[in-house]
Amino acid sequence: MKTYADIVGDGGSNVLAQVQQQAVRLQERLRSVRHIVAVVSGKGGVGKSTVTVNLATAYAMRGQRVGVLDVDLNGPSVAKMLGVRGYTPQLTSAGVIPATGPLAMRVMSMDLFLPDDATPVTWKAPTQQEAFVWRGTMEMTSLRELLTDTIWGELDCLFLDLPPGADRLPNVAGLLPFMAGVLLVTIPSQVSQLIVQKSLTLAREVLPKRLIGLVDNMQGYVCPHCQTLGELFPESSSASLAVALQMPYLLGIPFDPRLACAADQGRPFVLDHAETLAGQAFRELAATVARFLALRDSTGDIP
Repeated sequence: MKTYADIVGDGGSNVLAQVQQQAVRLQERLRSVRHIVAVVSGKGGVGKSTVTVNLATAYAMRGQRVGVLDVDLNGPSVAKMLGVRGYTPQLTSAGVIPATGPLAMRVMSMDLFLPDDATPVTWKAPTQQEAFVWRGTMEMTSLRELLTDTIWGELDCLFLDLPPGADRLPNVAGLLPFMAGVLLVTIPSQVSQLIVQKSLTLAREVLPKRLIGLVDNMQGYVCPHCQTLGELFPESSSASLAVALQMPYLLGIPFDPRLACAADQGRPFVLDHAETLAGQAFRELAATVARFLALRDSTGDIP
């Protein structure tokens, strides 16, 4: 039996050339996408997908051409939140036509390829143990295919909704080194703040100068009757964490009960409730992201 030391070069598989070809195809496909922004969190359950969907919608409300890619292959929710779950992706000779969401947003998610609600994403391998070992590689391969095969068209910004976990951002950054910005989402709790620090550290390492800032989701509870803001967590905000970690603290987004209803109905909250406390926060966040990207364009700070 041969060992790796016995194999000359790549053993005839031409792996390096294949990887280079894939990278070229990916760059060609995304050439018409002006900016790519990743929305990340170290911990699940902080409402990151809700922030992504409403941020993207608020950005589109500014007259921008927007796309949203659900990078969470195993627990996709963006298609549901944007009301496109009934769409079947159309394959053409040029690639896959994405779903069209509100405000003509282009949406792609693994959820659109699953036959029913109960079907999980499974990875084929000779044994389940091998599937576990190679799952990260297979997920990145699938993500590369979603990015490369989708006909995004001309976009001002493509928002990526990453799955929870501090390790996800470095993998995606390796795939998209030209990513324009990263937005971190947390909630005002010590547990979430503890975990988001790990994501921030990795973000600094792999995407320096591209940290847009930290966002507090669920910062307070909006009374559905009087629209006043009450406390939801013992900590008022994560601003002190942002200061300690030397990154911008952007704003807090209050929890409005109608956010959950909007997600279930597949219509972004900010579309119908733009003047509420939460709606104003999403619009302000979109304006902040727009200013960050405009500054990058003006300074030419593109790696």
